[in-house]
Amino acid sequence: MDFAFGPEDEAFREEARAWLTGHLTGNPAPSARAWERELGAGGWIGLGWDRAHGTYGNRTTSLAGQVVWAEEYARAHAPARLGHIGENLLAPTLLAHGDAAQRARFLPAVARGEELWCQGYSEPGAGSDLAALRTSATPTDGGRTYRIDGQKTWTSLAHEADWCFVLARTTKGSHRHHGLSFLLVPMDQPGRIEIRPIRQMSGAADFNEVFFDGAEARAEHLVGGEGNGWQVAMDLLGRERGVSTLAQQIGFAAELSQVIRLALRTDAAAEPAVRDRLVRHWARLRAMRWNALRTLGSSEDEGAPSVAKLLWGRWHQELGELAMQMRGPAATLGPDDWHADRPYGLDALQSRFLFSRADTIYGGSDEIQRTIIAERVLGLPKEPRP
Repeated sequence: MDFAFGPEDEAFREEARAWLTGHLTGNPAPSARAWERELGAGGWIGLGWDRAHGTYGNRTTSLAGQVVWAEEYARAHAPARLGHIGENLLAPTLLAHGDAAQRARFLPAVARGEELWCQGYSEPGAGSDLAALRTSATPTDGGRTYRIDGQKTWTSLAHEADWCFVLARTTKGSHRHHGLSFLLVPMDQPGRIEIRPIRQMSGAADFNEVFFDGAEARAEHLVGGEGNGWQVAMDLLGRERGVSTLAQQIGFAAELSQVIRLALRTDAAAEPAVRDRLVRHWARLRAMRWNALRTLGSSEDEGAPSVAKLLWGRWHQELGELAMQMRGPAATLGPDDWHADRPYGLDALQSRFLFSRADTIYGGSDEIQRTIIAERVLGLPKEPRP
């Protein structure tokens, strides 16, 4: 891909940078939900949505413009997004598989930053092997609604979400990817939906277990038709690693700079082996950026998302390990300014190191990514499956 930023993109960059500067200098800072509404009011949500079915109150821009916005957002150290699941996963899926009524109901609220979403996919025993899921959705009320029973886990931001898109088994006795459906489920159902936070070893609790006990979804909120959930779900997963990957790399560059400063401050940089590892990390990060730009917007390279996940997952994990090794025994100590609302008194590097232990597992483990590359790209024999 011949990817370059033209004058229009640079003008858009200046606009984005000015808006972010003007809206991130307020005191006090807006709450996470209020920030989503600010982004919506500014038209910054859904820049890459397909306009074939209409507009939803947001602006649109080219692929290069989307990259510009993602990079500037990361460089501005803007708040972590609560609405990215609705904007980047649910909305493109509705544009591709939803009907006109579904798009009209849900997309404007996402574009305004008013409704937040979570993803109901993984279950105990059905994480990387998603087709093994057991959550059921049974037609009720003469087919006007579905009763949902089961459990989802590792559900990001479920405690904040207004809605959840749930992959459930609508055909009793169906096996693997057959008989699954994609349903939009309101989370405000006391007594029918229970959310339990999962406390991580870093002390954070952004992931949750979600229990559905007779939760209700309307039949009109079935996306793509009954029994077609696997196709819809796989299309959605294919959107997980797009423009946002480049913004992620801006964050990675900032983390690498922090580790380099640590190496200089502790004199670890005097060690040739440490300098070599830092240079290799810099070079690998540049390679990841160019690889992401090369494959961005292309649907021809089926293995590209898996390759990208393998590259950045291990890179980030090794960076955390290097930071802790350079600190030596001090890596096990909390900061001097410890306070109770920071779990365990961890500083940013320590929290990042602990979280990075999951980088090679979540979003599809390294083993799964290698299997995808082997089977779908290299054409090797498929692994035996039950």
